[in-house]
Amino acid sequence: MAFQQAQMQALGLSFTRLAAVDISSLPQDIDEAYWNGWERPMRPAERACLISHRRAWEEIAEGTEPVLVLEDDAVLSDKLPALLGSLEDRRDLDHVTLETRGRKKLLAKDSIGSMPLRRLYQDRSGAAAYILWPSGAAKLLARSARHGAIADAVICAAYELASFQADPALAVQLDRCAHYGLPEPITTRSSISDVSSKREKPALSFRLRRIKAQLRMGLRQLGNIIRAERRQVALRREDFAYLEHFQGKWEPVSRPEMR
Repeated sequence: MAFQQAQMQALGLSFTRLAAVDISSLPQDIDEAYWNGWERPMRPAERACLISHRRAWEEIAEGTEPVLVLEDDAVLSDKLPALLGSLEDRRDLDHVTLETRGRKKLLAKDSIGSMPLRRLYQDRSGAAAYILWPSGAAKLLARSARHGAIADAVICAAYELASFQADPALAVQLDRCAHYGLPEPITTRSSISDVSSKREKPALSFRLRRIKAQLRMGLRQLGNIIRAERRQVALRREDFAYLEHFQGKWEPVSRPEMR
């Protein structure tokens, strides 16, 4: 929280904190069948993460303005405030993802005029930093009402969204700073991935859903093969140079793995 306050102040952004749901406060009135409708069983932390995002979506859907949604470990480019200003009055978008995470995405070959945005036809991960319009929030609420899934997966599977990608990327997560050669304000360690555990083989129903999802993504790529291309989204290191002032300011943090 201290890092986010310092980052927002450096970028001249005001914000409101929405307290996340943790595993101790998961709603007890949700049927287990809801959580077992995705491609694999969901961990308690993943369930809590989805409920946290859904609560943000509910607030956005009730409003009239686009909202920047950030998870607590989002690291932002100094070019983000300018993009937010240019999108404030737009109503023809549902969703803009700001981040990159080293995975190829299906992007339009052409950008939107002079704006650093490209139509996003298939994302692969990323719920740490995105802009969402009320129309997009309503679509995500409708999709996630059917069954649970990790928040990333809900967004990536929502082809009904008019979704766009910031290109170059304007955000990464703290655990990817070193990967992209960025100043690392806080070193994060996962309290889950450090513990090795042997997972059971998923049931047939889970495996069939995963196959269906993979086929759906393949068809999505084929359907946009002329106007889109699969590639990683780069970022400009110089746009994150202000982070150098934060290095060594906070102790390493252990946190649950949300993905």
